[in-house]
Amino acid sequence: MKYKRVLLKLSGESLMGEQGYGIDPERLNDYAEQIKEAVELGVQVGIVIGGGNIFRGLSGASKGFDRYKGDQMGMLATVINGLALQSALQAMAVRTRVLTAIRMEPVGEYYDKPKAVDALEKGEVVILSAGTGNPYFTTDTGSSLRGIEIEADVMLKGTRVDGVYTADPEKDPTATKFDEITFDEVYNRGLKIMDLTATTMCKENNLDIVVFDMDTKGNLIKVLKGENIGTVVKN
Repeated sequence: MKYKRVLLKLSGESLMGEQGYGIDPERLNDYAEQIKEAVELGVQVGIVIGGGNIFRGLSGASKGFDRYKGDQMGMLATVINGLALQSALQAMAVRTRVLTAIRMEPVGEYYDKPKAVDALEKGEVVILSAGTGNPYFTTDTGSSLRGIEIEADVMLKGTRVDGVYTADPEKDPTATKFDEITFDEVYNRGLKIMDLTATTMCKENNLDIVVFDMDTKGNLIKVLKGENIGTVVKN
C-alpha cells in the first residue's frame, strides 16, 4: 500500500445516487464495501462527508436563511450522513466511530485528536462529522483540518469526476485532465477543486490531495495502491 493513513473526503451529493436528494442505499453500500476493503488491507481510514444531499448553508443563505443558522443546519446534515455510513459499515462488521465537532452525545462522541488517532490505530474507521464546528467554513476545510490533525499521509477527495481538469468536464468537452498539478497552479488557473481556505491549509501543511472518481467501484483501492488514476495535487 502506498498510504498507511488517509483522510477520505466524500461529497454529500454523491450519496444521492440517482435519486436527486437524500441518501441512496445502493451508493451508500458501494462506498461502505470499498472502505471495508481498504480497512482489511490494513489502511487506517478517517472520513469527512459533506451534507449537500440534505442541506447546504450557502444555498440556504441565498434563499433567505441566516448564514450562521444555515451553516449549523449544514453541519447537522453531515452528522446524518455520517450516521448512515456508520450504520452501513457496522452492518458489514467494520468497527466504526462517529466523532462530532459539536457536542451531541449520544449521537456521536465529541472530537479530539488523541481519541481519533487512538481509534485509527485500533483499526476503527473514524467518521469526522459536523465540519469544523464553526460557521463560514466548508466541509472541504473541515477535511483539510482533520487530515492535518490526524497526520494523514494524503487526503483522498472522492468525487463524481475522475480528476482535475482544465475546465469543468461536465460542461466543456474540450477540457483536459491533469495527472499532477501544484497548489499554486490550481490557484493561478482558478480551478475549483476545493475552496481556497482548504487548499491553502493543505499547501501550508504539505498534505497532498488525490482527486478521483469514487463512484466507480474499485477505484479507492487503486488509489491506495498508488495506481495512476485521478489527479495528485501537491506543492
